[in-house]
Amino acid sequence: MSVSTAPVMHLARPHRPVVVAGTLSELRGPTTGLVELPLRLWWNPHRAFDLSQHTMLLWMYENVLREAIRIDEIQAYIDGPTLVRVWAELNLPRGVRAAWEARHRRLKEASARR
Repeated sequence: MSVSTAPVMHLARPHRPVVVAGTLSELRGPTTGLVELPLRLWWNPHRAFDLSQHTMLLWMYENVLREAIRIDEIQAYIDGPTLVRVWAELNLPRGVRAAWEARHRRLKEASARR
């Protein structure tokens, strides 16, 4: 019996690999104000998210983490310290959560504390 040593590929959805930042410190997205996501990340006609509203911030993070296909999309809209703070509250596909927690111990610890 052979054991596979291929890296695990996590999927955000079928045929879409999860994009994960190398470090949380490289994530310097906005933390306040009104943020409008591009149509590629959020295909609703109302694409603005008011980050002063906690539920809107969560919703934006969930969409960006699920839909991003390039690291620059994550870097533009996600803030590292904010991500750690809200991580346990995010409603994410299992593959997205697993990929980020496998790379970033602080996120896994944030999930465990909840």
